[in-house]
Amino acid sequence: MPEWSWTRWPSREGLEREAESRPRRLLTVAGRLVLLVTVIWGMYSRGGYTGWTAVAAVAGLLATILVVAAFLRASREQRLLASLALAGVLIGGAWLAEWGRAYVLADFTWAGLAVAALVRLPMGAALATAAAAFGSYTAASWESWLAVCATVGGLTVLGYLLRLDTEARGTARRLLAQERAARAAEAETAALAERARIAREIHDVLAHSLSAQLVHLEAARLMLDAGTDREQVRERVVAARRMAQDGLAETRQALSALRGEFTPVGEFLVELTVRERAAFSVAGTPRPLAAEAGLAVRRTVQEALTNVRKHAPGARCTVELRYLPEAVELEVRNTAARSDRTGELAASGSGYGLLGMRERAELLGGTLLAGPDEGGWRVLLRVPA
Repeated sequence: MPEWSWTRWPSREGLEREAESRPRRLLTVAGRLVLLVTVIWGMYSRGGYTGWTAVAAVAGLLATILVVAAFLRASREQRLLASLALAGVLIGGAWLAEWGRAYVLADFTWAGLAVAALVRLPMGAALATAAAAFGSYTAASWESWLAVCATVGGLTVLGYLLRLDTEARGTARRLLAQERAARAAEAETAALAERARIAREIHDVLAHSLSAQLVHLEAARLMLDAGTDREQVRERVVAARRMAQDGLAETRQALSALRGEFTPVGEFLVELTVRERAAFSVAGTPRPLAAEAGLAVRRTVQEALTNVRKHAPGARCTVELRYLPEAVELEVRNTAARSDRTGELAASGSGYGLLGMRERAELLGGTLLAGPDEGGWRVLLRVPA
């Protein structure tokens, strides 16, 4: 056994009342009451106390109870000097009880102190206190050596087993506290992660919606400056208004998607490509995608098509969704622009669309490639699914 264990206190958590179950606490209280009744009966059953001797016996019993309570409290608070001093008082008081012929009180005081010391004090102090208490009991006992050895040995084993039980309860209590702290930290982490996900989805929805609105409004402004027909300008304004409505709808869809209640990716892409007049195709066997993977595909295709409108107006665009064994790929291609307003429309927006798409893919353990392709532009998203 390591040297430091001789000065280590038993688990403090195991001595707290909260560490005991209700039946155990009731059993402890009942045991102490039985012990007190036994001591009182042993003192007064012979009828040897009368007058002042009876008063002295009662005072001695009350004093013993108070000192025992003080010892239990000092040991629970791990005050070694106070505990040893009170143990000495109990041993001396038991000798006084022995001299006053209160043999039951003396024997119970020595035995109880030895067991309590083994349970509550550091091992070195516990053995010394138990040795002093058992030595006093042995010296004062009128029983045979065999009976004394059996009593001392049995109480020593009982005290050590109770000490092990206290350590086990303390360890269980510490583990329970650690588990609760871990669960609380896990719940807080999950809440923060959920907030981050919601914030990211709302940001992406608003960024896409506002960027698309800005494209149409900027086009309407250019048309007004160029004196274009009013009906064509009105179409642009109506398109911007529709984009605002779609943005609100997509915000609701994003929140639903986080709860796993969104439209399948394939249906969403069909609706989007029809609205954007882009060709759409599917390769592989379609299957349901996880919420995060589905959102990544949705946001990437939205951002990619918005970029086509901004940077390559009039270009032909194709969208292909490929279901691979352990992943899903989205490829968006467009040809070169067919309008001379490319530069003016490209100036609208924040310019962080590609960065946001790449960050989303990396958070899922995927990749996103974007760059020139045969005079046009190509975006390729690959995420595990």
